[in-house]
Amino acid sequence: MISLKINNIPVYVEEGTTLLEAARSIGIKVPTLCHLKGISELGACRVCVVEVKGMNSLVAACEYPAREGMEVFTNTPRVLNSRKTTIELILSDHRKDCLSCERNTNCELQRLSHKYDCDSHRFAGAQREFVYDDSTDYLIRDNSKCILCRRCIAVCKRQQGVGVIGANERGFATHVACPFDMELAHTPCVGCGQCINVCPTGALQEKEEITRVQEALANPGKYVVVGYAPSVRAALAETFDMPVGTNCQGRINTALRYLGFDKVFDVNCSADFTIMEEAHELVSRIRNGGTLPMFTSCCPGWINHIQKNFPELLPNLSSCKSPQQMFGALIKHVFGKIEGIDPRDLFVVTVMPCTAKKGEKHRTFTDGFADVDAVITTRELSSLCKENGILLNELPDSEPDRPFGEYSGAGMIFGATGGVMEAALRTAVTILEPDARLAPLEFTEVRGLNGVKSAGYTVDGKQIKVAVVNGLNNVNAICEAVKRGESDYQFIEVMTCPGGCVMGGGQPIRATIVKHKAEIAAARANVLYAADKSMYTRRSHNNASLAKIYADHIGEPCGEQAHKLLHTHYQALPKYIKQ
Repeated sequence: MISLKINNIPVYVEEGTTLLEAARSIGIKVPTLCHLKGISELGACRVCVVEVKGMNSLVAACEYPAREGMEVFTNTPRVLNSRKTTIELILSDHRKDCLSCERNTNCELQRLSHKYDCDSHRFAGAQREFVYDDSTDYLIRDNSKCILCRRCIAVCKRQQGVGVIGANERGFATHVACPFDMELAHTPCVGCGQCINVCPTGALQEKEEITRVQEALANPGKYVVVGYAPSVRAALAETFDMPVGTNCQGRINTALRYLGFDKVFDVNCSADFTIMEEAHELVSRIRNGGTLPMFTSCCPGWINHIQKNFPELLPNLSSCKSPQQMFGALIKHVFGKIEGIDPRDLFVVTVMPCTAKKGEKHRTFTDGFADVDAVITTRELSSLCKENGILLNELPDSEPDRPFGEYSGAGMIFGATGGVMEAALRTAVTILEPDARLAPLEFTEVRGLNGVKSAGYTVDGKQIKVAVVNGLNNVNAICEAVKRGESDYQFIEVMTCPGGCVMGGGQPIRATIVKHKAEIAAARANVLYAADKSMYTRRSHNNASLAKIYADHIGEPCGEQAHKLLHTHYQALPKYIKQ
């Protein structure tokens, strides 16, 4: 431990602690724009500068280490004037359409500009030529709002291991872009949206589909059905100033009805269908010598990654569609049949925590019809509610419609890393274990936020070894081991986003200071596990609605009709596409 003073207050911290962390340890907030703990700590923005007694130059608190006997000042006139000037210089090259910007009132640059009473026109002059990239189905990059903080670059490369963007050119011409200024759609980008979640301004945002949803709702010829993912209920409340970790699923059902949807269902139900298919597929591979290990196929970012970077492992992927795509297929071809509605007249909307889901909706078709018509993120649902004057925190609870609103606790936990694995094991072990009464209900070994988790189970005399991976940067080593034939796993769950879907690229954007103070991923995951624990039905195959739909419309899991509705196939994709 070392001792120093910050604003004349004694501080004791471990050697190697930065001045930023030392200040926060005693409740002093030093502002930042480029800093992300453990990911981006390069001091590029110079907003976090502080004064150190005996030094001529101000230093960046986010990267400068605390030292024994140091005297640091975070609020001297020199420091405050430097921060204000830096922010005003950033504003001089920033498009200032704040009132209509997606990030208005939730923009870190805007907050700091107000805090330091900045003059946005003080340094008026030349501006860079800006790049606007809307080439993908899921994301827009508007460099007229980019402040060159490089957070997106760091999270893409260091956290996700993808690295498709960087700082191009030098000096005043510097801009964030893909190699050779290629459009994002032509790169190995997987669509995870983690870059959006760390962008301090509106330079990165999801491609909006609110307008399409509103048009469908206003069309009397369309029967509009909506379903929302497990993790949406664990995060939407945050956008209405409710505490992190608030379960608002009952109010979501009410809000969606107020918006005018004809039916409000729950994607938890189709998650149960996913488990039925995936668990039976896994058991079949184990018993019949199929390709192992089997990878889960629920996460579209992971699917993009394996198609572009590990095409030789495509046979290892489960052939199951994701819960989102299963939901669309079931609505158009089972619910439509039950209600006598032509699939042409059904418009299926999903609410997802994920930007990659926007691209996934173009992947699968059943009988010539797209399974899903529109995908909005948790953030977009929040905007849609607010635009329509719906105050989520003041709504009564209500239940989803039947039959596609009935689900098990296994479907609920899909949103957390390890949740798909645990849900699948609850059913697979029941199938494999001759005495189903001995089958465990909870598999806590695969829970938690570690990047890689593994566990082994003995079932019916067979050893089953599984792995759970979250964050793409963690999956490459496992994929290489599988390629070399060195993996002894039978089943591997992969989620692109660290923490799983609860931390997806479409979830509410939190200020970086909040991310340092709260375990947001754990709080959101706890919503799902608590809801699972409170449910009477906790295994997918015990979902009564699911059993009836199989009996009346689909037949056996992994049977002919099930494959037609609920399964798909994958093909290799090029890493780069020439423009």
